[in-house]
Amino acid sequence: MLTVRKLVSFLVSVLMITLPAAAFAAGRSVNNDRDRLNGVRVAAPLNLAILIQDDLVSHVSNELGVTRDFIRSLPEGSQVMVGYIRTGSLQVRQPFTPDLANAARSLRIVVSSTSASPYNPYVEVLDALKLFDSNSKNPNVVLLISDGLDVSRGFDSSSVLNSIDMNRAIKEAKRRDVSIYSFYAPSVGVTRRNFLAASWGQSSLNRISDETGGKAFFQGTNDFVTFNSYFERLTRALNQKESAE
Repeated sequence: MLTVRKLVSFLVSVLMITLPAAAFAAGRSVNNDRDRLNGVRVAAPLNLAILIQDDLVSHVSNELGVTRDFIRSLPEGSQVMVGYIRTGSLQVRQPFTPDLANAARSLRIVVSSTSASPYNPYVEVLDALKLFDSNSKNPNVVLLISDGLDVSRGFDSSSVLNSIDMNRAIKEAKRRDVSIYSFYAPSVGVTRRNFLAASWGQSSLNRISDETGGKAFFQGTNDFVTFNSYFERLTRALNQKESAE
């Protein structure tokens, strides 16, 4: 009997140690998105369309984890769409949904091939803008992950920086009250190897973001290190805009 009592006492002691540890581990798992984003979270619900250019360099796919964390960290009531900008049309992987976990799972690695290069990114941005619900009370936001370059009508500053399709996207975004935020990343094509093309792409992203009430984020002349700082700065920008309105 003494042996049984000792065994029961031992098991109870083990449970008292392991249960708090398990709870702590579960807490860390639940808050993984907050840890990855340095504790910064979007304060108010929003309608967010994440658009990723499919011919970007392959290390963009290394940022899927922090992108998923950002989606899952959004407040309840948010709606998220995930789409890929590629040859011919916008590939919608996940239509607008309040299921943030499902939206996060819909992200995939980029093709990273010129075979997936779009006509230009702004044609598909225009397509995505038409998918926002005009009856929703949430702020409408596009996160455009792109090299920003439109050379469909020539490789010169006038054609690129005053792109017809970018102008159309800006006009439509204003009409629908959608703010466009952008992350710069080079494509496997010209922006990876041409300084001028990269500079024009960044300037284009800066223009479409600035004129629609968003912001453009880039870390260097023609590439990026990680998206972590991008998402932290994006979150702060969204919260500042919300508090100002």
